[in-house]
Formats: sequence, structure tokens, C-alpha cells
Amino acid sequence: MRAPNRRDDEVRQLLDTPHPAVPAGLVARAAVRGRRTVRRRRVLLHVLWVLVVAAALTGIVFAVLAWPDDEAPADDPGDGTWWSPVSMGRVAAPLIP
Repeated sequence: MRAPNRRDDEVRQLLDTPHPAVPAGLVARAAVRGRRTVRRRRVLLHVLWVLVVAAALTGIVFAVLAWPDDEAPADDPGDGTWWSPVSMGRVAAPLIP
């Protein structure tokens, strides 16, 4: 036989008492609040995705505009150098065996 547990007795006493009445309209207010929260999160998610796409497009446009031309200028001495996209100036082209 087990000894009586004080916590079990306290829980039984709490459950045996009458439960408080739920205020009228509580479910409706909770549903409205939940819908509002979901709507705000959805709008925030859409705004974040728009910002990510805009940043990606901006980066692509910048890369296209900043990329060096394939054509050599007319005054190019043809010394085998090339323009570096990391702003290091003209760097000697690597030798390919």
C-alpha cells in the first residue's frame, strides 16, 4: 500500500471545486485576436520576401553594370593584362600552360 501523496490530494481538491465561469464572448475575442496575429505575421513575411527579392535584383543589376566590358579599348597596348573586378587595378593575366 502506498503512502498518500500530498500533491495528489491538492490536485483533487482543486478539481473538485466549481470552475469559474468563462466570460461571454471570450472565444470570439480570442479568434479575432488570433486572426489579427496571423495576418500581421503573414504581411511581415511578405514584406521580408519582397525585400530579399529586391536586394537580390539590386545585386544582379549592380553586378551587370559594374562588370568590365569584353571588348578591349582601342588604346589598349595588348600587354596581356586584364582589369580586376575587385578594384586592384590592372593585374597580370595568369599564364595558362
